[in-house]
Amino acid sequence: MLSATSGFTVRETHGVLLRSGIEVQASSDHRGWPSLYASLQRETPFEGRFDGVEDQLVVLHLDGPVAVHRRVQNGEASRVIPAGGLFMMPGGMDFGIRVAGTLRTLHLYLRRALIEEVAGSLWPGDPHRIVILPRFGDSDALVERLMLGVRDVLCEDDAAAPAYVDYLARAIAARLLHRHSSVSPSGHRQSAHMRLGKRQLTEAIDFMQSNLEQSTDLAAIAGPTGLSPSHFARQFRATAGEAPHRYLMQLRVERARRLLSETDTSIAEIAFACGFANQEHLTRLFKRSCGITPAAYRRARRN
Repeated sequence: MLSATSGFTVRETHGVLLRSGIEVQASSDHRGWPSLYASLQRETPFEGRFDGVEDQLVVLHLDGPVAVHRRVQNGEASRVIPAGGLFMMPGGMDFGIRVAGTLRTLHLYLRRALIEEVAGSLWPGDPHRIVILPRFGDSDALVERLMLGVRDVLCEDDAAAPAYVDYLARAIAARLLHRHSSVSPSGHRQSAHMRLGKRQLTEAIDFMQSNLEQSTDLAAIAGPTGLSPSHFARQFRATAGEAPHRYLMQLRVERARRLLSETDTSIAEIAFACGFANQEHLTRLFKRSCGITPAAYRRARRN
């Protein structure tokens, strides 16, 4: 059981909230809440890498859309995340993040001990083996409503707040376990036997990287792994969090970013060198991923 006096403070978090450029509007520091830490703030654009912590992070975007790029051990991806979008990072996982715009967020950390306590009351078996899955830009109306309840408590001075927050924390933990964990229906679909092995994932990504300028179909990407295209597509998505085609498009955008930054090659030539059909194709996907056009990105990098 959680100690009633073990208050959760910002010093136990990843450190995202300790950066300059954060305008904290309310936080649970000094409130002595043992089961969760919460902070409401306005964030400015930033990029950083953060070491894993023991506890579960859930970030709720309160406005947007804003372009976000995430790096984890399995790879990297970009999303334009709207208001209501969630960013979930399991305990123990390192990550890198780049946020391209200003936005308001609610950060919430759930104690790992609380998650295991709730899991033990809901399912048989060892709760230590349960994993909350990373999420990037997904939405969950119930998690959002519960987190907004925490936000409301942050902005009030209520003697009953600790008990209510503990209830909200347990409700959020139950929802994460039910819908976003290795014991949930979606988690079962992403269990170990449905994932690519490390070697298979590396071979598939290496193939994509080596053939970015080519018109590459799913069967060709699946070839090095020895799986059928349909099995490969399901297992790649479960492992990397992206469909193979979207992952390939993001690799092409990343190469275009490097060429725009490091060379004077024309944008049309960069489009063909990165496997886009034409300059318009590059511009459309680049803007979707990065929030600005290739030309604007090049100008910004050189100013």
